[in-house]
Amino acid sequence: QVRLMVSGGGSVQTGESLRLSCSVSGYAGNLYCMAWFRQAPVRKREGVVALSTISTGGNGPHYADSVKGRFTFSYDSVNNKWDLQMNSLKPDDTAMYYCAGGGGNCEWGLNAAAEYSTWGQGTQVTVSS
Repeated sequence: QVRLMVSGGGSVQTGESLRLSCSVSGYAGNLYCMAWFRQAPVRKREGVVALSTISTGGNGPHYADSVKGRFTFSYDSVNNKWDLQMNSLKPDDTAMYYCAGGGGNCEWGLNAAAEYSTWGQGTQVTVSS
């Protein structure tokens, strides 16, 4: 059974950085879509970045407009993990962050969560002004 383990997160000031990591254990051969989501209280879960490892051309990573230029996704195929480097953090970035894997459409944005079958446990990111 595949499991996703999230590490990182924490509390920072506006403008500071954090790095999240998602490690995969178990057989993950069907998880060719990898993504990071976030969910703030009373808000919909939002896919902030997604990457397909099998699509040729246009496979991403694709970023939500709200994080473009500030967040960077990286995938380590040797160690089977993916990271999210978050720079220039803002209070609006405060949320629970999740990594997710799926074998369907590698969607991102506000209506993407249903495309992902496997989820990490989430980690809190809090940005204060």
